[in-house]
Amino acid sequence: MPENPSNPLGSTDAHPTPLIGVTAARPIPPERPSVEANPTGKRLAVLTITALGVVYGDIGTSPLYALRECFKPEYGISATPANIYGVLSLIVWSLTMVVSVKYIVYVMRADNHGEGGILAMLALIIGKPTERRHRRKILIALGLVGAALLYGDGVITPAISVLGAMEGLEIVSANFTRFVVPLTLVVLVLLFVFQRLGTAKVGALFGPVMVLWFVTIAGLGVMEIVHDPRILLAVNPVYAIRFFMDRGDAAFVLLGAVVLAVTGAEALYADMGHFGKKPIRLAWFWLVFPCLLLNYFGQGALVLRDPAAATNPFYLLAPRVMLYPLIALATVAAVIASQALISGAFSLTQQCVQLGYSPRVTIVHTSAREAGQIYIPEVNTALMVSCLIVVIGFGSSSALGAAYGIAVTGTMAITTVLFVVVAANRWHWARWRAYSLAAVFLAIDLAFLGANTLKVTHGGWVPLAIAIALYTFMTTWKRGREILRERLTDLSMPLDTFLTSISKGSVPRVPGTAVFMTSDAAGAPVVLLHHLKHNKVLHENVILLSVQTMGIPEVKNDDRLSLDRLDHGFMRVVVRYGFMESPDVKHIMELLRRQGVRSRPLETSYYLGREQLIARKKAWKRDGLSMNIWRKRLFAIMAKNSRSAAEFFQLPPNRVVELGTQIEF
Repeated sequence: MPENPSNPLGSTDAHPTPLIGVTAARPIPPERPSVEANPTGKRLAVLTITALGVVYGDIGTSPLYALRECFKPEYGISATPANIYGVLSLIVWSLTMVVSVKYIVYVMRADNHGEGGILAMLALIIGKPTERRHRRKILIALGLVGAALLYGDGVITPAISVLGAMEGLEIVSANFTRFVVPLTLVVLVLLFVFQRLGTAKVGALFGPVMVLWFVTIAGLGVMEIVHDPRILLAVNPVYAIRFFMDRGDAAFVLLGAVVLAVTGAEALYADMGHFGKKPIRLAWFWLVFPCLLLNYFGQGALVLRDPAAATNPFYLLAPRVMLYPLIALATVAAVIASQALISGAFSLTQQCVQLGYSPRVTIVHTSAREAGQIYIPEVNTALMVSCLIVVIGFGSSSALGAAYGIAVTGTMAITTVLFVVVAANRWHWARWRAYSLAAVFLAIDLAFLGANTLKVTHGGWVPLAIAIALYTFMTTWKRGREILRERLTDLSMPLDTFLTSISKGSVPRVPGTAVFMTSDAAGAPVVLLHHLKHNKVLHENVILLSVQTMGIPEVKNDDRLSLDRLDHGFMRVVVRYGFMESPDVKHIMELLRRQGVRSRPLETSYYLGREQLIARKKAWKRDGLSMNIWRKRLFAIMAKNSRSAAEFFQLPPNRVVELGTQIEF
């Protein structure tokens, strides 16, 4: 049986889960409705506008800094007509190939029962039993690295977006320069403080605001394009090719700035489960893509007319009278862009917990109707502190640009690799077709990644450090759980043997129901053995509960639970959840009640095992599992600080009994 992802230690007995039905009937919570595959009419319009506010916030604010970064003095690319056409052509075709073709047309096909994102794709791949073990390990490692890089993106996106918006004050007056960083810090603190309220109340405003944003930036671009329509010729890829031929190494290095135009592309895929493919594609081709192109063409035309405008072409597009309203609108758009990445970090953490790569955390559902709207205080605090440190440390969006590219390009390359595996192994595409597509996309991704690796010493180390740290935590937790499960299996007893011993003995039975957690349905949990050893009694009804996480986002209510009635008042219950779900105590209680399980709340006790882990001073090596000393100590610290099962499952405090034991590993 798969291990219990709700167990912070991966043990067979560490997680009690409340499962007992109640005497009063309660309605079963409805399943979260899946997004329509082909919405039409008003519903399609609503989903499309809503998607604008969540999906396209990040890429929609890229014009604030993308073209400006391309003409920084360090690249040695002056604002000559040939260079302007070449750079603009690179941006246009990056948006076309990376976003329109790769993500919109191809990657969004790889949905896991409607859900997208790098971990959803990973679950789709490793869920195939025929996947070779060695290859499976490599793919899992790639997926975890990609997920870790997304956290780095979640740290940098709020910082660079809000900084880029606030830097418009420098255009108004040089005297405002000293206020940019303090105001950015204030906005970020407020943004993270209000996360606890959830996005349900303000989410409806995001879409219309982003519609206004895109229309505004398109209008600014058109105002400049009409002065010199020849800038539209930059749509010809010949300009990009000629730029590479003429500038050589300098053009390659410049890709590290060009990639800023496609940041946020991963969000198209990650948020697919919230809106569906059709609204996201419709919003891109009919509004976002045209508006972005018009704004970039407008910035190019401005720099072509006035090369000095390359210092900040976005804000210099606007008439001076519009600067303050534009700065305000840009700040709101930056906050929305940040919100999308923060919410994505919350969802990613929930998936990590359910898939067994993270300790249990506090998951607060902020909406009674939308299951995907969650708030995780631990992640929110970590992101806020990291963002503030990054803003103070870098001080400008230009300095942060070097750090931004590594996270984005690394994730894009990993997504390409995983997508090709899905296409070849799950969809059975012809090898030549899958590998040809991989060659095209990887050529683009690796070119961007290679250009950004040159910036490691200039800030690119930040997302790499975040990714390395998080990858270490995730793999340590997963491996530690596997090792600890082996140790607890050694201490447990086969369930059949235990029931036989019960039948032969004279163990007193007391009224009521006891609930024990086990990830191994074939064994008796260690906490059950300890309870019998110390208390020398058993309840009349004993429930052994296993929680399984499936390789799909959500499990239907009909498939949620299986109940096996054993001898001597024992019952074995297996509950299944998807990796986008959190265990719902009331739901399980009602499902059990409907299957004939009766138990009064005041007569039900929940038994938890509290392990004290002792890391021995030598590496663990056994049955193909290994862990060195420092990682064992790290795992013990993570386990100690994991959220308790009683809090995670919201068990009644006065009905929980904890039994401790020391375990050496």
